[in-house]
Amino acid sequence: MRALVASIIVCSILDLSGCATTSHDPALLTFDQSRLPPADLSLTIPGLGPCTNNPDRTLHLNSQQPVTVLVHGCRGSTGNFRALAEVMAFQGQQTACFDYDDRDSLMRSSAQLAASLDALARQMHDKQITVIGHSQGALISRKALVAERPDPMQDQQAQLRLVTISGPFSGIASAETCGSPSLLWRVVTLGMVKQVCQLISGDKWFEITSASDFIREPGKLRDQVQSYLKIDTDERGACYRDKEGNCIEKDYTFSLAEQYYPPVDHAPLVKNVEVKAGHVEIVGDQRVAPVKLIAILQQNGILNRTEPQRSAAFDLLLAKLYVHDN
Repeated sequence: MRALVASIIVCSILDLSGCATTSHDPALLTFDQSRLPPADLSLTIPGLGPCTNNPDRTLHLNSQQPVTVLVHGCRGSTGNFRALAEVMAFQGQQTACFDYDDRDSLMRSSAQLAASLDALARQMHDKQITVIGHSQGALISRKALVAERPDPMQDQQAQLRLVTISGPFSGIASAETCGSPSLLWRVVTLGMVKQVCQLISGDKWFEITSASDFIREPGKLRDQVQSYLKIDTDERGACYRDKEGNCIEKDYTFSLAEQYYPPVDHAPLVKNVEVKAGHVEIVGDQRVAPVKLIAILQQNGILNRTEPQRSAAFDLLLAKLYVHDN
């Protein structure tokens, strides 16, 4: 009986973690950084490293320049943002990537990110740091920068900008079973809900539900946050298509209802941008370049604009980095 109930639960909430699978090539251990200012720092900071799968996690940065920190979603790795980091390097902007265990508690991961940002800010003369988080990484990025947390950032001089992309700020709909207080449901499942939810999602299992304090009490951003660009993706009908236009794989993870949440959207500093794009399409992979995201970031001063004389070279870079035959 228990085995049967467990099977029913697993089938009903298999996607509750809300993770999008993304492809990455572990052989790509570096990228072209020739347009970046010369590095004058070599840093070893827990959780931070270059945006590649290189086992050497030493950061080489110019202390006089801003840094953009990229935070991947679940089932990801720092290598998933290697191409985006090279796009930013083409525009002369240096990056670092935050890596974390995507089965950990989101509060734990956000605490690790806050500590990593603190350590980075202490080493930089230019203390402007932009944090860009996608999907689950969006939740972690915002929570790392709130003031009302037990372990907030300590550096009062840091100048922070926040960008979140496709973040399920109202909770993940497919995880609602895990947050259900229904006594009947717990009786029917023989009290196994927590165990199965934790098995699938890890320690974050309850935090991703709308019933959790993590979602219900998003917190006020700390004073050092100067701007917040919130990008929400309308993923309805998003597909990878073959040459005949047939949908061969859906690119849908979160609804707009999961991404919009009034306490987040109506807070000071927030600029909401809604874009028609798939969950993976927006950040790009080997089948599609993130042209929509690049345009939004450039329009909002997060990514430097491409000089007209370099536009052809930029287009070639995007084709090299993102569009491959499968």
